[in-house]
Amino acid sequence: MAFANNPKYSGVIPPVVTPRTAEGAIDVAGLRAVVEHLISGGVTGLFVLGSSGEVPYLTNTERELVVTTIAAANAGRVPLVVGANEQTTNRVIEEGRKMVDLGADALVVTTPYYALSNAAEVEAHFRAIHAALGVDIFAYDVPVRTHVKLSVATAVALATDGVIVGVKDSSGDDVSFRQLLLATKDIEGFSVFTGHEVVVDGALLGGAHGVVPGLGNVDPAGYRRLFDAAVAGDFATAAKEQDRLARVFDIVYTPDSARVSGGAAGLGAFKTALVAQGIIGCNKMSVPMVDLNDSEAAAITAILAETGLL
Repeated sequence: MAFANNPKYSGVIPPVVTPRTAEGAIDVAGLRAVVEHLISGGVTGLFVLGSSGEVPYLTNTERELVVTTIAAANAGRVPLVVGANEQTTNRVIEEGRKMVDLGADALVVTTPYYALSNAAEVEAHFRAIHAALGVDIFAYDVPVRTHVKLSVATAVALATDGVIVGVKDSSGDDVSFRQLLLATKDIEGFSVFTGHEVVVDGALLGGAHGVVPGLGNVDPAGYRRLFDAAVAGDFATAAKEQDRLARVFDIVYTPDSARVSGGAAGLGAFKTALVAQGIIGCNKMSVPMVDLNDSEAAAITAILAETGLL
């Protein structure tokens, strides 16, 4: 399977988790270790300050520390795609400029949130950011966070005019995703990435250019094998790898839902798995999220062992 439109970005670009020490500080050494784990696993880029990086919980100082630490550890080996996470246009421009200065090669930008916008304002939002910063921009379609769905028409208009270089789709809307793939398949250099961990083989079969998997923090090599098999047209092998990764993804269902929020369950499971793999030393979460406990860690460790990750 060759990409006829020569996308600038493709492959596996995981949203990097942000490890903390037991005292709650950013674990700089752990963050460096995560970067090495991901690059050794064959990722084609690093998405910094995404949802899996706990970006809404980070102070401005912590965000800067995370970006500079990852940029130094990466040392230019793969592109750094950094979230410019703010509510409205001018705040995104201010945040995005800072992230570019700190080492971002491209920015990830959502639709406006908190502010109530219509389709025209959403389009104007992206156009203003691109005009101000002149850097590669991925539109991040994540209505579960923003409560606004990026329409196919808006995405296509922005892609056609070179305002965005790609879309990271975490909408859960399979119909819209397929429509976007079809509508942009001939736009030179443009990329569409799925943000869902367990249907990547289907997304690639439909023409997606890559995946941004939170679970890729735990098993980057597995996602790279899946991607490579799909690109080679070996979808039987891709499906087999996806089936194994779907079982690995069961780690996010091990926490007690009466005790742990949905967000903390997923991110906590990723961190707990990285502890079990010896990559980071602590599964501490950002306040007010709770940490996973020993019994939850044991269940995660069992899944990792079953799926060949220990």
